[in-house]
Amino acid sequence: MNNASVERFRASAAQLGMDIDVREFPEETRTALDAAEAIGCDIAQIVKSLVFIADDEPVLVLTSGANRVEEGALAEHLEAEVVRKADADEVRQATGYAIGGTPPFGHGEPLRVVCDADLTVFDEVWAAAGHPRTVFPLSADDLLRVTAASVTTVDR
Repeated sequence: MNNASVERFRASAAQLGMDIDVREFPEETRTALDAAEAIGCDIAQIVKSLVFIADDEPVLVLTSGANRVEEGALAEHLEAEVVRKADADEVRQATGYAIGGTPPFGHGEPLRVVCDADLTVFDEVWAAAGHPRTVFPLSADDLLRVTAASVTTVDR
């Protein structure tokens, strides 16, 4: 796919020393289940890159496709008073990417990142690569290394 967002993400990955294998689907994979079926992996191996606003700070939450982020658990982990899911404009402003295509790293500005502990049990996980029709595989270890994420349980 020759897309500016995907190319920007590839360049960011290369700067981090990552040689990523971007895969493209003929249709958007709107849900984690859609992505897992298209890839042929377990839904729990899908990395959902979600932006939340913790107090006034955007935070990227990387969660397993099998889980839902419980805002109370996230607020507790972040020691925030108020946590809410970001809207589409806030996601684009915080990451430079659209919802559905937000990669786990490679954003214009550094973001605080939280990773779902359930993702860390897999040798390979799959994340968006800058566009809703693109994904790439990486190890859970690499995911944690390049994002400098804190790890916690995001659902209860």
